[in-house]
Amino acid sequence: MAYPYVFRAQSPPVRVEDHKVKDAVPVPQAREQWPAGGSRSARAHGAEAGWLGGLGPGERLASAYDLVETMRYLYVRVVKARGLPAGAATGGCSPCVEVRVGNYRGTTRHCERKASPEWNQVFAFSRERVLATALEVFVRDKDAVGRDDCVGRVAFDIGEAPVRVPPDSPLAPQWYRLGNARGECGGKMVAHGEVMLAVWVGTQADEAFADAWHADAGSVRGLDGVVAVQSTRSKVYVTPKLWYLRIIVLEAQDVVPPGAGGIADKGRHAEVVAKVQVGGMMLKTRPCTTRSPTSLAWNEEMVFVVAEPFEEPAVLIIEARVHSGKDEIVGRSVMPLALFEKRLDRRPVQSQWFSLEPFGRPVRPPEAIFAGRVHLRACLEGAYHVMEEPTMYASDTRPSARQLWRPPIGVLEVGVLGAQGLTPMKTVDGRGTTDAYCVAKYGQKWVRTRTIVDSCSPRWNEQYTWEVYDPCTVLTLAVFDNCHLGNATAGNGSNDAVRDQRIGKVRIRLSTLEMDKVYTNAHPLVVLHPSGLRKNGELCLAVRLTCLSLGSVVYLYSQPLLPKMHYIQPFTILQLDALRRQAMSIVAARLSRAEPPLRREVVEYMLDADSHVWSIRRSKANFFRVTALLSGAVSTARWLTDVCRWKNPATTILVHMLFVTLMCFPELILPTMFLYISMAGLWNYRRRPRRPPHMDARLSCAEVIHPDELDEELDTFPTSRPNAVVRVRYDRLRSVAGRIQTVVGDVATQGERVRSLLAWRDPRATALFTGLCLVAATVLYVTPVRVVALVAGLYVLRHPRFRSRMPSTAGNFFKRLPSRADTML
Repeated sequence: MAYPYVFRAQSPPVRVEDHKVKDAVPVPQAREQWPAGGSRSARAHGAEAGWLGGLGPGERLASAYDLVETMRYLYVRVVKARGLPAGAATGGCSPCVEVRVGNYRGTTRHCERKASPEWNQVFAFSRERVLATALEVFVRDKDAVGRDDCVGRVAFDIGEAPVRVPPDSPLAPQWYRLGNARGECGGKMVAHGEVMLAVWVGTQADEAFADAWHADAGSVRGLDGVVAVQSTRSKVYVTPKLWYLRIIVLEAQDVVPPGAGGIADKGRHAEVVAKVQVGGMMLKTRPCTTRSPTSLAWNEEMVFVVAEPFEEPAVLIIEARVHSGKDEIVGRSVMPLALFEKRLDRRPVQSQWFSLEPFGRPVRPPEAIFAGRVHLRACLEGAYHVMEEPTMYASDTRPSARQLWRPPIGVLEVGVLGAQGLTPMKTVDGRGTTDAYCVAKYGQKWVRTRTIVDSCSPRWNEQYTWEVYDPCTVLTLAVFDNCHLGNATAGNGSNDAVRDQRIGKVRIRLSTLEMDKVYTNAHPLVVLHPSGLRKNGELCLAVRLTCLSLGSVVYLYSQPLLPKMHYIQPFTILQLDALRRQAMSIVAARLSRAEPPLRREVVEYMLDADSHVWSIRRSKANFFRVTALLSGAVSTARWLTDVCRWKNPATTILVHMLFVTLMCFPELILPTMFLYISMAGLWNYRRRPRRPPHMDARLSCAEVIHPDELDEELDTFPTSRPNAVVRVRYDRLRSVAGRIQTVVGDVATQGERVRSLLAWRDPRATALFTGLCLVAATVLYVTPVRVVALVAGLYVLRHPRFRSRMPSTAGNFFKRLPSRADTML
């Protein structure tokens, strides 16, 4: 069943595309226009005018919030209370507030022994689910004895609640006198005190939506027994700004030896290394063998990833291996990262001296004060982009330093509408259920929708906006099951009950989207599971990419993808691999410290942390991709072979005519070629993709994967499987690697045979080839080029009766050439 979507009237340049198969079906226009503050077209026109006028750095772009369906909520903000009476038994009051709308209710936290408590909590009740006409607010005393714990009550008529729509200012709360809660409290007491409340009707565009307690999460309990409502709320996260820290360890002087005899005892050499640790990553220099403590030189470079704010310092350790074979710490220096300058280009960095202090051994004055010094050249590189995700899926390519950022070229608006047909991920009270939430990542901004509790067809209807700096980037979305809401058993075992389960992922490359068009699609959610490929439903999205400057977009296609420092002073492949893993670890650690946390398993799945792990499935998929890529060339070669063999005489005659014409008029060759390419592009326009591509299980070779291969892919690294299983997999890997080795060797052999044509490794072959080239040069000098090309073409297109089944002379000559394979062991 298609998911129902609602769209507002679009401004003239925006087009809405509808899809008949597995796509969204628009429903009639909503009854109330939203947001308020002017008509939709007027606001869109004003926003576009502001965008085209240019934006300053960091200025936020407005969103029309028109990609999602309007959802009405009754908001109740409970601020504080005053004048509450003290209980007769305890002499104090521990109040809480209960908000009740029909069968839905929410309760604030308790304030111990306070007559004037403050809560400042917001409750949201969906108008679609609530059928009641009255809102009741009860103030209760936790310390009251018996059932009569009600202090007072306030009632409201929901139909009289004011409607608030952004950008109107928030509704001001008011004091309400507590009345007697007859029936609820038995009518035995006269209420005292007042409570400050604000009640209004709004939508999910309200600022209070993200922090509100939602009625459908009223029964949520955390694993530790406390209310876990906060983990169900929608939030926006910002990843920390990442920098590359480049440290060049030059030398060390006046190093205090580990013993009285110096770093190197008499007649012996000591190996001294310098280690630098930043966070959880440690790198070390090569050993420096010396007899003198005043001549320690390394001049080696180390690169780390650090994040603002700089919480952890860089720790440099000088370590010596003495004749006893033990490693002893000679000295240590703790260097705060704020001491290092931020470099925005390749200008030289001033070196610095840092004092070493004794560490890890008893010292005597003056050793306790000074243990030598170390000479460093260090800086924070701001002209690089720190990659925490694979380059092929990069969502941001801007350098670390904000001064080097270009202006945005567009605005990306994503409406996370909902999901349908989700697979139950865990079991609660004997039945399957799913508590789903969606995470979207683009650039430094991550968003997390609220968790819809106990629903396999959740409706989020939340819209988010990003600034776009490069269209050749990727938006990543994933759906997870929240496993931190109660004592439920996850679908893959109770051991993983505290890890949010993956439901599926969607990637959308922005360059595949047309500007100013709304794409409404249902994207399939698939994930690899130990039992095989699991199809977990569909994620319904509405995506729009708005162009601010078409000229800037076209200009970007001529620019390198990464900042120029990646090409002027590049890192090695091994360095980039290690730095990316460190960056992922930093991002996961920082986001897991937010409240509510974006957990490590979520961040690693979004950043494709396991993309470097060996997988036979991925290897097969990449092989088939290469095969499909070459299929066009193979088809062309087969067609040409059929033409040369006169399989279709009419086609062969037409090719002869075209060939003779081009040889008679060679100036038409290039125009004809480019005209054919342009016509092919125009012809393929009618077959252009109508929707962003989605995860393709068939292309990924995930539908027919062998269970053992799947188990190998999902295995931990290092492996946790028994030795017998590892041995079988190792033998299989050797067989696959052997075939790859053979293919690579054959390719290398062909290239070496080409080089040996003039290398005189085979004197006779080189002499023949050299003489043939001299003859060819003479013939081409006295013969017009078009005649030579005409004769060669007619020879290639000759009739099969003039062909031989034996290999050609040129092929036989080439296969007899030597290669360097003869000299391999």
